[in-house]
Amino acid sequence: MLPETPRPLRLRKMASPVGELTLLAGDDGLAAVLWQDERPGRVVAGPAEPGGHPMLDAAQDQLNAYFEGRLRRFDLPLDFRGTDFQRAVWRALLDIPYGETRSYGEIARALGRPGASRAVGAANGRNPISIVAPCHRVIGSGGGLTGFAGGLAAKTWLLRLEGHPLLPL
Repeated sequence: MLPETPRPLRLRKMASPVGELTLLAGDDGLAAVLWQDERPGRVVAGPAEPGGHPMLDAAQDQLNAYFEGRLRRFDLPLDFRGTDFQRAVWRALLDIPYGETRSYGEIARALGRPGASRAVGAANGRNPISIVAPCHRVIGSGGGLTGFAGGLAAKTWLLRLEGHPLLPL
């Protein structure tokens, strides 16, 4: 018997305060939240086609609640697709509380890899599930805002939404 061919992910675009987002999801969970001006090749999620899926409905509902300030923690199954190290970094992002930030070095130390700040930065930059896995909460060691796939204006907006003390509204 041949192994089952994975079903393609379903795709939906949604408007948001930080620009149009593209959601990709399948039976295993939300696989990606991509930006309007997404850099080609930043995320490798697999084949996707437009269509409905309950996971897309749940993701869009929760993202809208987050943008309206009614949701602080997402409750969605996530289908992280990457290397073991990347998935470890992306899971570590989920531990950063709403309204707080962590540096790349702090995440590296939390993973037991204190010398891996640059590798954490590279993995963070390839996070496929932006906002839900809050890579916007990662900052430079000096406290400054660093690169972000959605752009620094979107990162600033998200941190302000969360009431980050360094970025008051």
